[in-house]
Amino acid sequence: MKNRYLVLGIGELLWDFLPGGARLGGAPANFAVMAGRLRDHAAILSRIGNDELGRRAVEQLNATPVDSVFLEVDPAHPTGRVTVDFSRGEPQYTIEEPAAWDSLAVSDDWIRLAGRADALCFGTLAQRNAESRHTIQTLAATTSPACVRVLDVNLRAPFYSPDVLQESLELATVVKMNEDETPHVLELLELGAGAKKRSALRTRSQLLRAAAHTLLEEFPALRLAVITRGSHGSLLVAREQWHEHPGYRGPVADTVGAGDAFTAALVHYLLRGADLATLNEAGNRWGAWMASQSGAMPELPSAVLEATAAQIERKRE
Repeated sequence: MKNRYLVLGIGELLWDFLPGGARLGGAPANFAVMAGRLRDHAAILSRIGNDELGRRAVEQLNATPVDSVFLEVDPAHPTGRVTVDFSRGEPQYTIEEPAAWDSLAVSDDWIRLAGRADALCFGTLAQRNAESRHTIQTLAATTSPACVRVLDVNLRAPFYSPDVLQESLELATVVKMNEDETPHVLELLELGAGAKKRSALRTRSQLLRAAAHTLLEEFPALRLAVITRGSHGSLLVAREQWHEHPGYRGPVADTVGAGDAFTAALVHYLLRGADLATLNEAGNRWGAWMASQSGAMPELPSAVLEATAAQIERKRE
């Protein structure tokens, strides 16, 4: 468990303007910071504006265990901004455009880094612009066959399309989505051939499991489908096995970044050969911890890290 792996988050880096103030975020950045806090070598590949928000972003990232030296600076477009409101505890997003992260550019440094990466996490939102879409897919295709390539489905209307989903799933070895996104993904991809069969299933878990198998059958490179269910846990489905976790309920400050912490923990243990039960345990424990904190990049005390790692290891044993 003590080996360090090179883990990359590529895509949007932005400021979330929450009711309580502005906080740095963006799913790939949240993922990378959490991967760094779990003591992997994490780097964020994104683009900021030549502005005050961009400078503040670098200052804040430099105070975290994430490598920010590969950030690009855009001379024309501003650092990304998102207004976040909450409805029944769930975040609602207004994403401004254009933003610097819409213009991610392929560079030699990024290509070399992707070639050495042990894991890469990318999403659908950052592919709303053709330039960033080309860059993200080029980097994913540059990685080694052994690299864990996580597609974090992030359906933020109107910034997604069937083409982006299709192309991204063809590159991914792991797909992660929530239970509400799952049927929508199948609909967008026109994978309705098994709809009649799925409709005969009785439980929500059975329906989600069948949907996961549909994706695994359709995309040969996929090895694992991950479906998160908030405080109700998560479902992991591989070709020959599956595992369901009931989740952890506890105090919730906000849910921003909880899914990204889940993904970082899952990748951390997946790189170390953990079984599905351990992946689920790690993801849910760290997702619940993040939900108990305010914002998506809170400090992680060493005592909390060590205690949580010990709890996960005890479950594993």
